[in-house]
Amino acid sequence: MDMTKQLEKLTAFKKLHSNFFILPNAWDAASAKTFEKCGFKAIGTTSAGIAVSQGYADRNMPFDRMLDTVRRIVQTVDIPVTVDMEDGYGQTPDEAAESVKQVIKAGATGINIEDSSMDRQAPLHDILLQQNKLAVIRGLGNAMGYPLFINARIDAYWIKSMPPAGRLEETIKRAYTYQEAGADCIFVPGIQEISDIQTLRHEISCPINVLAGPGMPSANELEALGIQRISTGSGPFRAAISLLHRMGHEILEEGTFEHMTLGVLSYDDLSENSNQRR
Repeated sequence: MDMTKQLEKLTAFKKLHSNFFILPNAWDAASAKTFEKCGFKAIGTTSAGIAVSQGYADRNMPFDRMLDTVRRIVQTVDIPVTVDMEDGYGQTPDEAAESVKQVIKAGATGINIEDSSMDRQAPLHDILLQQNKLAVIRGLGNAMGYPLFINARIDAYWIKSMPPAGRLEETIKRAYTYQEAGADCIFVPGIQEISDIQTLRHEISCPINVLAGPGMPSANELEALGIQRISTGSGPFRAAISLLHRMGHEILEEGTFEHMTLGVLSYDDLSENSNQRR
């Protein structure tokens, strides 16, 4: 990708965080293009959706396969793309930075990086290790002349090993640390209570990202609370697979095809949706 154009996308993506927006998470070129046609101003990827759609369990997909999907998405849409990097695709900060470098070269405007292994029974990664990882990634972007947008995810509300009483305090402590290391935005999946969101917003100066899901306040409420970004995560992918389940059961059990035929894109619309940007 042309670096000048990529920097323009990065600038546009950063400006989105000055207000409020919803970021849908795509798993392939078709889903990304569909979200763009809906009118979204940027797209994130979902590591779970990309992995499962290609026959892997989440967090077990080879990095090269994920990177190829990112390239296809970037080539298909004209809007900024931020990439779910799990916990960095590397055992050390330097290895994670090398993976991020490849994602930048693929055309990404931002990354999402987690501070857990996504084993909901395991503890969070060491805070100083995560701080160093973020600092090395920030240094990489600066050295490349590309101030990549870093969304630092804190999983205190996500993993079961964290006692509920300590989740907010741990989140705030890590948010301060990650912001000092160079994070542009703090992502807290699983936070739902309005009082916790209000406290977090009061304590943290940078943009805050939350995850859409059951039990969450509405988009209007979150905007009023001062949240800048809502991500959909793997939700759209899971909804699409759920529709396939319903369709399959209807076909086999009822012998009808309503889920497959009512309100769907025509063949011509589908072909238009698949056209890549050149």
